[in-house]
Amino acid sequence: MLRTKQISGDLLKLQKEIQGYADDYGLDYFPQVFEMCDYDTINILAAQGGFPKRYPHWKFGMDYDQMSKGYRYGIQKIYEMVINSDPCYAYLLEVNNWLDQKLVMAHVYGHNDFFKNNMWFSNTNRKMMDVMANNGSKIRRYMDLYGVDRVENFIDQVLSLENLLDINHLFETSEVVQSRKEKEKKFLEEQDNGGYLVDDRSQALKSFMRSKSRSENDRSTDENSHENDIEIMAEKNVVKGQRDILKFLIEFAPLEEWEANIIGCLREEAYYFLPQRITKIMNEGWASYWHSTIMNNKAMDSSEFIEFADKHAGVMAMSKQQINPYKIGIELFRDIEFRWNTGRFGKEYNECTNMVEKENWDLKTNQGREKIFTLRKSHNDISFIDEFLTPEFCNRMKIFTYKYNPRSKRMEIDSRDFAAIKQKMLTQLTNFGSPVIEIEDPNYKNRKELLLTHVHYGVDLDMEFAAKTLNNLFKIWKRPVNIATKYEDKEVILAFDGKEMKAVS
Repeated sequence: MLRTKQISGDLLKLQKEIQGYADDYGLDYFPQVFEMCDYDTINILAAQGGFPKRYPHWKFGMDYDQMSKGYRYGIQKIYEMVINSDPCYAYLLEVNNWLDQKLVMAHVYGHNDFFKNNMWFSNTNRKMMDVMANNGSKIRRYMDLYGVDRVENFIDQVLSLENLLDINHLFETSEVVQSRKEKEKKFLEEQDNGGYLVDDRSQALKSFMRSKSRSENDRSTDENSHENDIEIMAEKNVVKGQRDILKFLIEFAPLEEWEANIIGCLREEAYYFLPQRITKIMNEGWASYWHSTIMNNKAMDSSEFIEFADKHAGVMAMSKQQINPYKIGIELFRDIEFRWNTGRFGKEYNECTNMVEKENWDLKTNQGREKIFTLRKSHNDISFIDEFLTPEFCNRMKIFTYKYNPRSKRMEIDSRDFAAIKQKMLTQLTNFGSPVIEIEDPNYKNRKELLLTHVHYGVDLDMEFAAKTLNNLFKIWKRPVNIATKYEDKEVILAFDGKEMKAVS
């Protein structure tokens, strides 16, 4: 059972104090609501992505069990949780001490500012609390109608595809949405009048609306219509290169109405979380920068300095196996601020060959704070790293490529080459380190088989994972599924026929 309550008394006074500091530094945020909860409740919330009401699924229980054990055995502790919404909700752990609450509040205001101002979040639904609750109610009704096991198994299949998204969807502005609605309305009018299709995309719109209005009474008619849709769609090649696999399935897979609706719910939730995935380094770095700045300059008492330093250092610890987004983010923001304060950018600085002069370079430009506020509006992790990572930063932060040495039984530096380090980081960030998949042909070999293409940006397919994913896609598409990829430097097509995955020529 969730047990949360809004803060009051001294904590409310503390929030007003921290909010005043955030205002002094020019942070721009949504109205902020803090709620207090115990460790069990915050673990439930964390397992459900921060939302108190979600659809029922076993993975939430599994995540809750992991987090509860981590807290119980002292392996991990959740200090805060903040939701991208308007108003912005954040949860405080009631057992945190006074310093923790200060730190968390300052950190949350940094996140809140980032959610409101970063362009990758500009089109996200700020009322997602209500959407999540509605989706949960809808899926529970489907479980009552069709059985828990059947619905949950279908959700499992869809969740295996939820990372196959198109980042460009985040920039669907209100004008684009309105234009699409007008085309849908025009299409319906033309259908009523026996008219022609509006444009090449209207066939997709027709199929999408058909899937949403599908019922048991006209299922056989829809199956014939589905086959016609596939043929027309393949002839016009309107889906080639599409990366939004869930949208494609809603529009063209032979789904029942409840299945199409569930995919629509999970797709909407996946796109809500997508901006947080592509700005993890910047978002955590920005929040950490501001909690550090507010605590060190404004909110912290001298008696709290050592405890704060210990907690802050724990969060910022780096390992050789993987980068810490908190550490990389905050240090890169600090580095950019320093460079723009001292004028260490531009043609003159970059072309300077005198190392002594370059080391002591200071034009006293004092543009650092303005610069980091500007770039937090427009960048994501990939562009942030690509544009602002420097060899000097990597050397100072000891960011190298490492590999395991079986002789010494430890991780050792493999390369100090900046180009290799940067490329490895960008590869890990591109599509979150997952393979990029596109629709190639929905009527492959004229047999209504689905052909996908693996766009190779340096990430190979995990064959075991690929086989399971193709199996789930087969269950939804209900026809053989193929994917063109590279295996051992050769172009191959992997085919799944419902029984096994095999390479074909």
